[in-house]
Amino acid sequence: MTPGLTPPTAPLHSSGRDLEDISDQIDAVNVLLSSPTPTATTTAAGDPKPKANFRQYVTAPAQVQDFYKEQHEKQTLKFNLAARNAFHSKVRARMGIWEAMEKLNTLIDESDPDTSLSQIHHLLQTAEAMRRDGKPKWMQVTGLVHDLGKLLFFFGAQGQWDVVGDTFPVGCAFDPRIILAESFSGNPDTKHPVYSTEMGIYTPHCGLDNLLLSWGHDEYLYHVVKDQSSLPEEALAIIRYHSFYPWHREGAYRNFMNEKDWRMLEAVKEFNPYDLYSKSDAPPVVEELKPYYIELIDEFFPKKILDW
Repeated sequence: MTPGLTPPTAPLHSSGRDLEDISDQIDAVNVLLSSPTPTATTTAAGDPKPKANFRQYVTAPAQVQDFYKEQHEKQTLKFNLAARNAFHSKVRARMGIWEAMEKLNTLIDESDPDTSLSQIHHLLQTAEAMRRDGKPKWMQVTGLVHDLGKLLFFFGAQGQWDVVGDTFPVGCAFDPRIILAESFSGNPDTKHPVYSTEMGIYTPHCGLDNLLLSWGHDEYLYHVVKDQSSLPEEALAIIRYHSFYPWHREGAYRNFMNEKDWRMLEAVKEFNPYDLYSKSDAPPVVEELKPYYIELIDEFFPKKILDW
């Protein structure tokens, strides 16, 4: 880790409701991009274009475009190393998984009549959809916890851009298959003699475990749980890579993959529809489901109280 790097003092940023609003809009764009039948992308003859071409034609809402412009300009290697140093420098809270879910639930003011479903509802919807389909318990509990990294919003995040959004590696060239990739033009790493190259600071087939992914809720939660749970490596990959759409949906960054990563790719692809599409399910009854999931939590998080 590069010594002497410390993150800037976090400025006042938008509310949790604003964060969830932009997160929902990002999910909506990803649902559209995942659709097998997009409606706005056709050739002159009326035939659908190849799916790989959809991203460059999708018109994202202005708020999403503004979000990605800020994220793409600020997610530099220097910031990434500073964020990781900050993560390892202290424990921000100590709490169990269900307590963390309840803490995350305060991200949106539930007294607001216009609010969307709570964070706990989304986590339970994801887990319940997999349970309904007979997925293994480790996968159900992964669905239950996969968004808990959004607690980063309470722990020194500088805005929305270092909490949510699609993820990508830093320290190498930004792949054009990243959504709204043209907005990387304002990122100083694009002019660096090493960071702007295809391999950057990495080596071919070094493994995704060795990449520095953009800092946000996925990367944060991965580092919280990887040594504080008994989750299998597939679960850790789901937590870390579920927003790494350039990789698992667009086929980018294959030159860094090793044999393990090909196995992890299948797990992430299996998980992704449950994350994107379960939000349309009926709201779960939290108190009825809590005993079952507390038992799962105890099985895969034997430490009970985790360092955040």
